Amino acid sequence: MKRTIGCLTAFLVLIVSVSACSSDADDRTLTAENASQTIELNVGDIFSVELEGNPSTGYTWEVAEMDTALLIQVGETEFETDNDLVGASGVLILRFEAIGTGETPLHLVYHRPWEEDIPPEETFDVSLVVK
Repeated sequence: MKRTIGCLTAFLVLIVSVSACSSDADDRTLTAENASQTIELNVGDIFSVELEGNPSTGYTWEVAEMDTALLIQVGETEFETDNDLVGASGVLILRFEAIGTGETPLHLVYHRPWEEDIPPEETFDVSLVVK
């Protein structure tokens, strides 16, 4: 019985350790304060871009330019708000993974996707160097 509990404890410690290590890769968060900066990454790094927005108005942040040989978007854009009010603004979160080495711009636009001939309301740009 003691051996089973010991093995179970060791297994749980291993799972917690692996979970902690895998979450470290997603610790890098870029915000509006990082606009126009050069950001260094390693292949395999996952990072998020968190920008203010309000999808209830039809606006969303979308990728306008990036080298897809170096960077991919991971999952769909997420929205978080700190209240339950209908139509409240919050933060839109886009996640990316570095998959190749080199340099690429990451150009995001805040717009209504169906308004094709109207300039974006806002833009976000960083230069990424992936090693």
